[in-house]
Amino acid sequence: MRVHLRVEQDVFVARQMGREVARAVGMEQQDQTRLATALSEVGRVMLAVTRSADVAFEADVNGVPTLRVTVANPQSGGAARIGPQLGQVGRLVDTLEVSDGETGTVVSMARRLPASSPRLTPERMDEIRAGLAQHVPGTPLDELTVQNQQLIAALDEVRAQRDDLARLNAELEETNRGVMALYNQLSQELEETNRGVVALYAELDEKSEQLRTASEAKSRFLANVSHELRAPVTAVIGLARLLNDPSSEPLQGEQRRQVELISSSASDLLTLVNDLLDLAKAEAGRIEPEWSEVDLRAVFGQLRGTLRPLATRPEVDFEVDEPAVPTLRTDEVLLTRVLRNLLTNAIKFTSEGSVRLKVRMVDDDIEFTVTDTGSGIPPELQERVFEEFYQVPGSRSALGKGTGLGLPYARRLVGILGGGLRVESEVGRGSTFTVRLPADGS
Repeated sequence: MRVHLRVEQDVFVARQMGREVARAVGMEQQDQTRLATALSEVGRVMLAVTRSADVAFEADVNGVPTLRVTVANPQSGGAARIGPQLGQVGRLVDTLEVSDGETGTVVSMARRLPASSPRLTPERMDEIRAGLAQHVPGTPLDELTVQNQQLIAALDEVRAQRDDLARLNAELEETNRGVMALYNQLSQELEETNRGVVALYAELDEKSEQLRTASEAKSRFLANVSHELRAPVTAVIGLARLLNDPSSEPLQGEQRRQVELISSSASDLLTLVNDLLDLAKAEAGRIEPEWSEVDLRAVFGQLRGTLRPLATRPEVDFEVDEPAVPTLRTDEVLLTRVLRNLLTNAIKFTSEGSVRLKVRMVDDDIEFTVTDTGSGIPPELQERVFEEFYQVPGSRSALGKGTGLGLPYARRLVGILGGGLRVESEVGRGSTFTVRLPADGS
């Protein structure tokens, strides 16, 4: 579509045509007004500089759909005078270019079409051209009326936006006051919480110091009592042996039975004293491991030989497997104590079935497992067996009642060696105690 500009009234015609073209290709009303205003300003400036100009409307459907408007006159050299006067027009369109070419001075404007606009197919373009051809230009007064209506609509929209902005500012201010109040409240609560936490930490430190002091006192008490009890108990055992010695005066049947009872009770008491002393040393941190490369085959052979006499019941198979791991860097004495303790407990509480010791590699660690088919431990008591003096209710030992100190002592020794001791058990099917130690002793 083309429009010729010869007189000032043609500028109004071009403005009307620009608005109609923008409406036909699918622009929104505000964009229609912007394009028409830009076109009328360019036409006014062009006629002020030259006597005539031609306006051409083109639709570019390739890529992003765009409406392009070109205003040209045949006289060259007008770009220097026209360009500075169109600085504000560039804000109404997407692109604005002023140039001098072989055919004269050209002003090119372009504005993208919205995504919601109808697709500009050839058939649609023919319909737009036919509709614009029937357009009858209005008078300047009509165009002025339309401009006034558009200006009023724009002012109403600006006023509505201003009211919305004022409302949003009021809401934001109210929100900020609420946020500040909440922040102050949270700050006060946090400060009070921090004071409470500091006080709690101070109380915990005090309790920890009291517990440490009590633990040290308990360890000293156990050590001192154990030392004081060991001598008289040893003396009782020695006297009982002298009374039962064949070279001594023979005892009557009842006397011999009572002396044997004294000897047995003294032996049990000595075992308890020794366990208390060992436990006190472990708790006091006075056991320092001596690291070395330990031959596990020798350790297993020693355990097999020393514990075989305890497994005297034919209903129980005592098995010590050949170690799959030949050596381990650890303390041989402490490791032997732990395994002997676990094996002794398993033999005590297994009336039939088997007791088995084996070792294997697990990742970078070594696991020793002592498995038995004894009475088992209920799930809720499996951690309590590692408490001092605790024994599972109803458990029966074929080798006499224990002291309840063996497993706590074994767990502390395993901790000194840098590992852990755990138990898995099922009532009526037996237990498995697992000692896991680092392979390199670290």
